[in-house]
Amino acid sequence: MPLQQVLYLSRADVEQVAPGMPVIIRLLEEAFRQKAAGRVEMPPKPGVHTRPDAFIHAMPAFIPAMRSVGLKWVSGYPENQARGLPYISGLVVLNDVDTGIPYAVMDCTWITAHRTGAATALSAKYLARPESETVGVLACGVQGRTNLLALAVLFPVKRVYAYDIDVGAQRLYVKEMTDRLGVDVVGVDSPRQAVESGDLVVTSGPILKHPRPTIEKGWLRPGAFASAVDFDSYWSADAIAEFDKIATDDHAQFAYYRNAGYFQTTPPPYASLDELVGALKPGREREDERTLAVNLGLALEDMAVAPEVYRLARERGIGTWLAL
Repeated sequence: MPLQQVLYLSRADVEQVAPGMPVIIRLLEEAFRQKAAGRVEMPPKPGVHTRPDAFIHAMPAFIPAMRSVGLKWVSGYPENQARGLPYISGLVVLNDVDTGIPYAVMDCTWITAHRTGAATALSAKYLARPESETVGVLACGVQGRTNLLALAVLFPVKRVYAYDIDVGAQRLYVKEMTDRLGVDVVGVDSPRQAVESGDLVVTSGPILKHPRPTIEKGWLRPGAFASAVDFDSYWSADAIAEFDKIATDDHAQFAYYRNAGYFQTTPPPYASLDELVGALKPGREREDERTLAVNLGLALEDMAVAPEVYRLARERGIGTWLAL
């Protein structure tokens, strides 16, 4: 690593490097295993909010075993789509663990999208039935794609039921994901069709502090697993009450959000993802359990993946060196 220089990786650079989803899932599992052993430093992420339902978060973490420390500065603005801009944008900064000197700055969009999908799949590994083969997707955007790609790594996915309020986005998703996965992806006319048909269900719309729930009691079949990427924005209180087990990726982060006004109808999770990975809490215990993962997005996930992006970029000569 050249001293007093940082390697800058644009979004195109990161996408060119693009570690595979199996690698990302493996890296996240190791990071959560370290967290379960108490070997991760990661404070709850603070944020500022310049518009309703928008956020800008600072997300630092240190994973000694992976020699990874740094911060993600990330924003999410739901109204950006109408402006032709991405919902999620931001940067990851990596620091040298011995000197603290920054050595890489990279766009976070690709990393955020794929590590979030990987977290869903990792949760499903412990909470879903391993033979699950149908997926219901509500919201056919970036997370609808990466969550499905990740689930298809760990589960024998055969059919996908996709719904979006934007019919054009739904059609594009059906074509793209059919081509990418070689499975039967079907567009459906209502959220209920997607939920009722899924062994695995992903809701991935915008995160709303004051949700307008769509999913009602009785839609999710017994034995199904759901991932609420959009927190509880899609799920009514009665639908949430039907879950036998609710897990999150971090108890402290969940409490932080609840104190900030989110999750007012969602019970405290019984387990965190590191507790599941580290066998500190049981995962699925019965065939008919309805299980829910409410992963909030953690800095340790970014710090697990970003060094691999950096390593591959150095190996392939990708990126731009900048003086500090």
